[in-house]
Amino acid sequence: MPESRVLIFAEEPEVSQWLEIAIKSFGYTGQTTQNAHEVLSLLQDSEVEISAVFLDMAMPNPSGLDIVREIRAMDAKLPVVIVAGLWSTRDVVASLKNGATDFLCKPIVREELGNVLKGALGNAGCKSAPRHVKSPWAFRSANPRIIEIESWVAKIGWSGVPVLIQGETGSGKEVLARKLHAQSARGDKPFLKLNCAALPSELVESELFGYERGAFTGAFEKKVGIFEIADGGTILLDEIGDMDIRLQAKLLQVIQDQEFRRIGGKETVKVNVRIMAATHRDLERAIHDRTFREDLYYRLNVIVIQLPPLRERTEDIVPLGEFLLRKHGDQNGPIPAISVDLKDAMMSYNWPGNVRELENCMRKLVVFQDSDAIAHDLRGRTRRKPPASIRPAGNESVEIDRRDDMSILEQVTKDKQQAEINAILAALDSTRWNRKQAAAILKTEYKSLLYKMKKLGIDDNPPSLVNRSRPPLRRAASGD
Repeated sequence: MPESRVLIFAEEPEVSQWLEIAIKSFGYTGQTTQNAHEVLSLLQDSEVEISAVFLDMAMPNPSGLDIVREIRAMDAKLPVVIVAGLWSTRDVVASLKNGATDFLCKPIVREELGNVLKGALGNAGCKSAPRHVKSPWAFRSANPRIIEIESWVAKIGWSGVPVLIQGETGSGKEVLARKLHAQSARGDKPFLKLNCAALPSELVESELFGYERGAFTGAFEKKVGIFEIADGGTILLDEIGDMDIRLQAKLLQVIQDQEFRRIGGKETVKVNVRIMAATHRDLERAIHDRTFREDLYYRLNVIVIQLPPLRERTEDIVPLGEFLLRKHGDQNGPIPAISVDLKDAMMSYNWPGNVRELENCMRKLVVFQDSDAIAHDLRGRTRRKPPASIRPAGNESVEIDRRDDMSILEQVTKDKQQAEINAILAALDSTRWNRKQAAAILKTEYKSLLYKMKKLGIDDNPPSLVNRSRPPLRRAASGD
């Protein structure tokens, strides 16, 4: 009997990842998605049979109920499990009336998940038939570089070798990695992603390799790592340029030998996993700065794909914006048009956040229905830089160092870090440095706040001892 595949979308990435791992432990394959529209796209286009969908109710536009209705319009029998935090009787009734099969309340208990999976897939009887409806969410680029990359996908995906995807933040590195995985012989196996910049190095190691019971304080039971869960499939190491250099040595060993030991373990675990890596950093520069291992770099860059930033895809900016409007617009109401003035502003803007920033801009247009306001907002931001080679009044050309792009990105990162510092300090001040209350104000977990304070160099001292004007501290050669 073919393997059961479950699509997952949850607002919090950690919930998606936990569900993927837990579903795998029950003998099914979980596949996380970036948003609800990707769920619909996979249901419509994928030739891989889908057995169930786990969907987060906490979505602003479109809502969870809207997506349930869309799924039901495509397939009346596909099990749809709603996942949400704060439930009311009205929410439960509404989700079930709109076609949901079952629901789970966060925090999710593993035993409850097992029961829901058993019931949902039992109701399914067998997998839904593959869907061949053309996806309304598919965008075809007119940029020669993107067209060339798309032409490589089948060959590179099938090859099975490591792939290093480089590009600025928001340029679509993960989307490309998922396409490569889908085109490979491992396409029906797990695709797991770990963001190396989102967790401290100790947690990255335990997430990758797992640990034995008693390996450290708090390790009350054995944990299986991503490498074991993804056996036979693919792992995407996102933002690998931010990985602790000490952990890079262990990763290199796994890539070379396809085996490792859990933290605190003596048993050697053998795996067969394809590694893909993505980063916005200049790894050659990181090697020179001794923050990235040269031997790991040459293991990963068997095939290197450099995704162009959106500002170099001028022919795609407006068509992609219109595509994103259709994607996020109300399917039952009018979709706002992009005015001539807004098109001009979009073409003049630098788009430092790339496709992700353009998507946010179009979502804002869907909400406010005001092209002039969006155009005014774009013109108030930094305009696009001149091309790499410009010709002044004379005949000699002036070459602009492309590394200026990196300095701009670094400045954006520093500004973001300073904004985070200011927000955290303001919350701490308002609570007289009660960190639990500050975490509630910031709408984050208490432990996440403590980690963020440590990462940004905010001392755990009374307000009078904190230097508000200093930039965030950076750790030494171990990375950010």
